[in-house]
Order: sequence, then C-alpha cells, then structure tokens
Amino acid sequence: MISSRMTSKAQTTIPRAVRAALQLGTGDTIVYAVEGDRVVITKALPPNTEIATASYEEWDSENDRRAYAGL
Repeated sequence: MISSRMTSKAQTTIPRAVRAALQLGTGDTIVYAVEGDRVVITKALPPNTEIATASYEEWDSENDRRAYAGL
C-alpha cells in the first residue's frame, strides 16, 4: 500500500509510484471520484482532447425502435 501524509494546509505529495502509474507531470490536472468510502484518482484529459463518439443511425429504423421498446 502506498501512503502520504497531509499537512496542516490539507496538502500532500503524490507519491512517485502513483505519479509514474498515472504518467503525471508538471502542470497535469488530476480528477478525484468519491466512490463510497474510497477515492479514485485519475489523470484528467487535456482540455482539447476529443472523446470518440459513434453514430448508430443504421440501427435507427422503425423495427429497431419497436424491438427496443419491447413491442
């Protein structure tokens, strides 16, 4: 288990092993996700990163809509 200590100003150093695993560098942004009693830390995507999306128009027929609606 990797740990670090929080200062009186609520600051901590991200341990080297965590920085390496997330490929963190100077100026990178990290994101925290609270999941119950755990926190998941991930590296944020750069601001201009496009997330791939897909279009499934070929599956958008009346038959597909009926099948999805359970009709």
